[in-house]
Amino acid sequence: MNKLTLYTYYRSTAAYRVRIALNLKQLDYTPYFVDLTKDGGEQHSSQYRDINPQGLIPILIDGDTRVTQSLAIIEYLEERQPSPSLLPNTPLLRAQARSLTQQICCDIHPLNNLRVLNYLRTELKQDDAARHRWYQHWIAEGLTALEQQLTQHGKHQSHCCFGDAPTIADLCLIPQLYNTRRFNCDTSEYPTLNKIEDHCMTLTSFQQAAPEHQPDFKLSS
Repeated sequence: MNKLTLYTYYRSTAAYRVRIALNLKQLDYTPYFVDLTKDGGEQHSSQYRDINPQGLIPILIDGDTRVTQSLAIIEYLEERQPSPSLLPNTPLLRAQARSLTQQICCDIHPLNNLRVLNYLRTELKQDDAARHRWYQHWIAEGLTALEQQLTQHGKHQSHCCFGDAPTIADLCLIPQLYNTRRFNCDTSEYPTLNKIEDHCMTLTSFQQAAPEHQPDFKLSS
């Protein structure tokens, strides 16, 4: 089995998802740190663009195989090592888990990631207050829908989004909530999401993947 390499940045929501997946599956990997803020962002360098023309992280290297996009990486890891599974055990629950996952990764996160916020500042000349309103609007709209989705058939009973074991949905939810709080957004209106987060953060795989436990967190401090 090839040694895995993950191109990562401690504060990247997308890389955070993949770190959790690697930890849950107990897959050893070597992190390669890409500072998204240093000198305008190391992801824009020609050397990095040769690796990923999109200039985004994460990237997973598995021997001669290179996989980009966090959800594709997580699905790749799921197929490479099916146990423990990151998907629920019924077709309906798997579809629901993927639906919630895509709501986070396709509808919430892209509108609020670093390159969008930077574009608002540099190209559209929006000040900090305007950019914060932008962030808060899309976060509130997205998290409200997630809360309602998980509780629409009554009180949410399980520890995680879909059962008591973490799935791909939890891997995406927890980093999004971390990012939400980093921008001082109020999450008190999402008790179900908070309950799930509280449980997940008791698990070693989630704790070890957290931004403050990454080596480049210390380097940036």
